[in-house]
Amino acid sequence: MIERFEDLLAWQKGRELCREIYRVTKEGSFARDFALRDQIRKAAISIPSNIAEGFERFRLSEFHQFLSIAKASAAEVRTQIYLASDIGYIDDETRTTLLIGATKTSQVIAALRTSVERRMTTTKHEGRSTKHVARST
Repeated sequence: MIERFEDLLAWQKGRELCREIYRVTKEGSFARDFALRDQIRKAAISIPSNIAEGFERFRLSEFHQFLSIAKASAAEVRTQIYLASDIGYIDDETRTTLLIGATKTSQVIAALRTSVERRMTTTKHEGRSTKHVARST
């Protein structure tokens, strides 16, 4: 049973992705493009932050909403990875690696969101705790 947001694979993947985005954006021309650098970092930060915030609200409906926001932020990160590649800030290998991480993160969030949605429809108590949402997602 999941007791803490840190136990969620989706949160762990989001944290990993955020760490990689920071690593890549602190070098070269990317580091000097304050607009794109800050935007991709904010989007990356949003992923694990929204998962954690939603989990801690202890209401499945709110958790579901925050997972939707986290998933949308992962899509934003993917878009910005493409843009960084188009501009020449990252090479093809880095782009591919980051896109794989962002896509995997998005897939794990989607699976968790589906699990929460299923729980919401099978539970009469909308306020059921998020601690009973998933066992390993």
